[in-house]
This record gives sequence, structure tokens and C-alpha cells, in this order.
Amino acid sequence: MSTTVPAELATLLEGGCALPQLGVIQAQGEDAAQFLHNQLTQDVLLLPVGQSRLAAFCSAKGRMQASFVLLKAAPETVLLVMPVDLLAQTLKRLSMFVLRAKVRLSDASAHWQLQGLAGAAALTVLGGASGLVPAWQTLAQDGSWAIALPPAGLGEQRVQRALCLVPADRALPVTSPLDASLWAWGEVLSAVPLITAPLFEAFVPQMLNYESVGGVNFKKGCYPGQEVVARSQFRGTLKRRLARLWSPLALQPGQELFSPADPEQACATVVQCAPRPDGNGHDVLASGTLESMASGWHANSAQGPGLTLLPLPYPLLEDI
Repeated sequence: MSTTVPAELATLLEGGCALPQLGVIQAQGEDAAQFLHNQLTQDVLLLPVGQSRLAAFCSAKGRMQASFVLLKAAPETVLLVMPVDLLAQTLKRLSMFVLRAKVRLSDASAHWQLQGLAGAAALTVLGGASGLVPAWQTLAQDGSWAIALPPAGLGEQRVQRALCLVPADRALPVTSPLDASLWAWGEVLSAVPLITAPLFEAFVPQMLNYESVGGVNFKKGCYPGQEVVARSQFRGTLKRRLARLWSPLALQPGQELFSPADPEQACATVVQCAPRPDGNGHDVLASGTLESMASGWHANSAQGPGLTLLPLPYPLLEDI
């Protein structure tokens, strides 16, 4: 079977869809930015108001317990957009560290409508008539926010994507409907995944290429797991990376992959999977050992269906 998509990517990824799989944690108060700065992989203090970044929340061992699209909405208000299946436990865990900080954490999901936009619809809300808008650039309008997400990339093609946060009592941008399966496919093509429940504490940020897509700031101060994350980068000890692949069958997040080089031991973990719109298999994100990539990854067992390695849509940051 061919691993290429015959149709134009821009034709397939156009329009908007609701994102019920995402929710919002709000940090409100005088110490909101300082508190999150001390907990996350991102520099929240130096982030200008009205801007967004990718960020992760790690255990003391550097394993990702959650990740977010972080929006600094006001000097004392930070919003964390994340998968709902980890929201409650992440809110509870973050709240454990508040102590005397002047910040109140809450589930603000009911206050916002979350919409994903792709193609011309995304460019319109981002004001990017002249071309792709850089990832994480943010535009505010009448209490709503539009955040440029990493584009969906396939070969030389790139399609703009955006995340819109609209107050619950406001109307969403009018767009043509985009099927949720196509939005999920675009997420895989962007190769910038968020942590979901099956991936809890499975990876350090670099195993999902977060350092290469702006999700880790190595110049900021300490946060839980910071020593492990820094050691992985500065001492060249990272042995796993996120890769994009084609699969003939559907795979599940958290599913293990195998290699003929060491058939008894799993060598990679599935992060995301989405069907191709032409019915020709699935695009997959998986994180696995650099050594096993050379010998190939297989589903179910080392003798199972083979997966084809595909190029990432962005360059990897060289180890420091």
C-alpha cells in the first residue's frame, strides 16, 4: 500500500470543529505567573501578557504528568488548555503546591468554548493573510483568543491550525464544519502531541520532542523534574525520540511497539493515531529508542505488521 496521501492537504484540512476533549485550568491571583513558573517547563514570568506557549508539568523524576497550551491572558490570569481526561487530577496535584502563594486554581472549562480551526479559517482569525503564522503567536479580540498551533505538515505542504478560546456566552467564528477525525489527523501531522491519560508519566519532555517545538525553557529556574530534563539535554543521555509513522492498522495511545532487533522487549510507545481520510491506513506518532528506529517498528509483536518511518514536519534541536 502507498504511504502517500494523494489529495491536497489544504483541501482536506479546512474549517472548524468543537474540541470537547480539551478543558481549561485557570490560575488567578497576584502570584499566578510566579506559581506556574515554579511548576512548569516554561518561563511563565517572562512570557508577555497576551502570548502563549507549550508547557509540561513533570514529576520529580522528570516524567510528564500533563502538558498544556499555556495562555497568559492578563498579568494575574493564566489559562492552561489541556486534555480533559487528566484535568481533574492535574488540578488536584498543582493545588497541593500552592501553599502560601496568592493564587487560586480552578476548572474554568465551563467558561470557555474551545474550537479548532484549520486552513483559511485559521489564517483568518490569526490575521495571517501573508502566510503561515508562527506557532504560539496569539491574537485577542473582544474577550476571545486565537492561538496559532504548529501547522499540519505532509511533505512540503503545511496547513495553518489555530486554537480558539471563546467565552461561553459569545458566538464562535463562522466556518465550514471540519470533521473531528480530520482535526485529529491534523494533530498527528503536526507532531506536537499533548499528554493524555494513557501516557501519564511515560516520557520526559524530550521524548516527545518538546525541546524542539518550544515546550522547554532551559534558561529558567527550577521546577519539578528540572534536573532530569536538563541532564537529558546537556549530557546527551536521551535515547528516545518522537517519530511519525504510517501504519496499516489502527493503534491505541499507550500501545507498545516492537523491533526484530530485540523481539522480547517493547521499543516504542504509541502516542497518537488517526486514520487517513482516503482510507489508506493511519498516521501515527510514537516515541521509541533511537537504536530500534533503524531496524523498524512493528505492531503487536516483532513479527507483526510493519510501520513505515516518515519525516517530521520540523527539525530537531541538536543536543547541547
